[in-house]
Amino acid sequence: MPVNRWFHCFVWGLLFLMGGGLVATTHAARIKDLAAIQGIRSNQLTGYGLVVGLNGTGDKDGVNFTKQALANMMEKMNIYVDKADLTVKNVAAVMVTANIPPFARIGDRIDVMASSLGDAKSLKGGTLLVTPLKGVDGQVYALAQGPVSLAIPSGSGDRDSHLQVARLVSGASVEQEIPFKLDGKRDLILSLFRPDFTTAKRMTDTINASIGDGVAKTIDASALRLKVPESMWQKNVAEFIADIETLTVIPDTVAKVVINERTGTIVMGSDVTISSVAIAHGNLSVIINDTGQNPKSVMPLPGTSTIGELVRGLNSLGVKPRDLISILQSMKAAGALQAELDII
Repeated sequence: MPVNRWFHCFVWGLLFLMGGGLVATTHAARIKDLAAIQGIRSNQLTGYGLVVGLNGTGDKDGVNFTKQALANMMEKMNIYVDKADLTVKNVAAVMVTANIPPFARIGDRIDVMASSLGDAKSLKGGTLLVTPLKGVDGQVYALAQGPVSLAIPSGSGDRDSHLQVARLVSGASVEQEIPFKLDGKRDLILSLFRPDFTTAKRMTDTINASIGDGVAKTIDASALRLKVPESMWQKNVAEFIADIETLTVIPDTVAKVVINERTGTIVMGSDVTISSVAIAHGNLSVIINDTGQNPKSVMPLPGTSTIGELVRGLNSLGVKPRDLISILQSMKAAGALQAELDII
């Protein structure tokens, strides 16, 4: 099957499934998948390092900061050299970055990324020398070292890959913990990943019904205030959070249609509806109303029909994705599409 034909079949098949109501039922989600406790987050670490052992693909002689870093490192080992005498074709200066998760303990291993700072052609086959990773406060929280690994797709050559960024899986050890004390906290803020008043209220009602009345209070669309019960705030706050995280609620979302004009892809929610409207597009005419009007040359649909019903009807008439995009844009402009239209 030709690629274009396959792609169109895929797009219309997806639209047909969505319009058919297969995703119309909204399932409950755990609170831990919808929100997080404010302050419990990962922190960013950065460091400057050297990748050595490259096969002539390192920085060129004109990259002075690589030479200086190499000379400084050798001086710490009681080897004194003039940086002007150094060649660094087997060495590359890199910026090392990592995220340290909350509650990471000393000795834990975390992943790091090494990105070339100079003009190295490739980091393939290199080894990162010990690199201190610092937080924004200037303190060292982890040490990174080890062989680097490049993500080269199977069957592709180096020419088709990005060779200036490498990964070290579990390449850094945590040397200092980021302090965050839970016990003793009497109030916590639960922040929603996607702010929504309805979802926030549902969370509040669910928590109060399960844990106890007055435990949760809606602050706004993006946050809830949690009052830790007196029996738990001194030494069982973690258990309190765990009890809340496993509760389930049905999240509410804004009706939205997302359109990718470059590929012709259209993704829509099940709550999207359309109002009474008449559409003329090329040789196609569509009337959506509540009067039962059904002329021969039009495709009738009842008012407040779902977007899925419209898509299925247009699909049966052979409307192409590009034409459907134009129709949806025009319907939104006319106020007949009851959804947010997001064009990417």
